[in-house]
Amino acid sequence: MKKIGILFGKERSFPEAFVKRVNEIAGKDIKAEFVNIDKIFQAKALDYAVIIDRISQDVPFYRSALKNAAITGTAVINNPFWWSADEKFFNNALAVKIGVPVPKTALIPSYEQPDDTSDESFSNLAFPLDWEAIFEYTGFPAYMKPFDGGGWKEVYKLHDIEDFFDKHSQTKKTVMMLQEEIVFEEYFRCYCIGGKYVRIMQYEPRNPFHLRYQVNTPPSSEKLLKTIHDYVIKLNQFLGYDFNTVEFAVRGGIPYAIDFCNPAPDAEVTSVGQENFDWVVETSAQYAIERAKAQIDGQDNLTWGAYVKASAAGLPLVGKAKPKKAPATKK
Repeated sequence: MKKIGILFGKERSFPEAFVKRVNEIAGKDIKAEFVNIDKIFQAKALDYAVIIDRISQDVPFYRSALKNAAITGTAVINNPFWWSADEKFFNNALAVKIGVPVPKTALIPSYEQPDDTSDESFSNLAFPLDWEAIFEYTGFPAYMKPFDGGGWKEVYKLHDIEDFFDKHSQTKKTVMMLQEEIVFEEYFRCYCIGGKYVRIMQYEPRNPFHLRYQVNTPPSSEKLLKTIHDYVIKLNQFLGYDFNTVEFAVRGGIPYAIDFCNPAPDAEVTSVGQENFDWVVETSAQYAIERAKAQIDGQDNLTWGAYVKASAAGLPLVGKAKPKKAPATKK
């Protein structure tokens, strides 16, 4: 029998519904349960074909345990190696390269020096930075946020240059990014599971948290929804996430990807609503069963995105490789 485990923290509604649904539809050869860890030895399996990870972003012990599980053949959702390497500023750069619109974004060094560094550690960093070019690039108002953070922590709306320097002085050792504000007419949050199943949800981030999925006007067009769907698929296939959300702010009919590094996205029934909750439970259960059936002991069963696969194969990120010139021959 193959086991599907789910690793989670404070949340309850999604893990409980996920395990229940898998066990209802999986058949006698697959079983779902809450992951139980009583020891971790190097290169020793945890006895799970699949593990859904909902908490390792907050618990380093779990992140290391999942990497160990992956090397023994467990299909971890999401890939813990990629998640460890990924961050929001890189995601924006990748989006630009693959043709998905994103706000103009600049990387900003931490206000305070990291531990165990000195002025000499920053010999390659200009002092001062070219602030004039940076501010011209993003404009104001703008948003400042951690380059790799989430959960709306340390996010600042900035109105002018003085506001920027005041708020930046409060960020201590956090590397930040400064991002153009997108004043939007519509906003969408999209689940993506397996790099192929998409749920587009109207969303209003300016509402109180419990009302953000309650939008009274319909989407402006089917064409917009098709574009958003295609962008969601493209982003997740290049990044390699099995379970993610992508947010879009629509300005002038153009959907700008605002946030697409959410590999443990909110799936609590009280916040996403019953219909969205039912979809994510059903789709994630079906996908986990699909991955369990495909899992093979003793080999890598992780999902690797097109970015990593193209790099490993020595191929361009987009487009076709240029043919190599034949060596010159002597006459």
